[in-house]
Amino acid sequence: MRKIFVTGIGTDVGKTVVSAILTEALEADYWKPVQAGDLEFSDSIKVGKLISNERTVIHSEGIKLSQPMSPHAAAEIDNVEIKLSDFKIPVTNNNLIIEGAGGLMVPLNDKDLIIDLITELDAEVVLVSQNYLGSINHAILSIEILKSNGLNVIGIIFNGNENVETEKYILNYSGLKCLGRIRQHQTINKEIVLSYKNEFMSFSA
Repeated sequence: MRKIFVTGIGTDVGKTVVSAILTEALEADYWKPVQAGDLEFSDSIKVGKLISNERTVIHSEGIKLSQPMSPHAAAEIDNVEIKLSDFKIPVTNNNLIIEGAGGLMVPLNDKDLIIDLITELDAEVVLVSQNYLGSINHAILSIEILKSNGLNVIGIIFNGNENVETEKYILNYSGLKCLGRIRQHQTINKEIVLSYKNEFMSFSA
């Protein structure tokens, strides 16, 4: 069983799409430890609607919060105490794709961040990057904090329109592998997700 934690260089860079593609490619299980807001159309529901295979199990979120904001703030509104020790890996013999909330330094409580959750879960990391003004800075900062915490970073997946110079700089500076690219699509559906299966099946090796 591999535990692969999908995190991003920031919010809204495509973690859910990448998670769906990796889940489909590996026919892995999927788990979202923290869902803040959008409970009627959560990331778990989105991924479930994008998966075609019959092996994947979408596990229930670890913590569900009503407000679409940082988990620490949403938890305070909902009168919920988030502790790292409360997060339990779902019981499965399958590979598991774990999707984070926001970026690495998003707070879960007064002292713990998403990166601390990755350490607690002892997961490998896939970093999702998207090209925009400032993305080099955000990507390198994310990579440096992952490395300084001793986490195993499998590599980077770029989501969206290509920027050759930006991507080249991030990869050369970090020494990380580009695991693949998700092209820009007007809509994401099962067919689009399935079309990436062969490209990302190598994760199972």
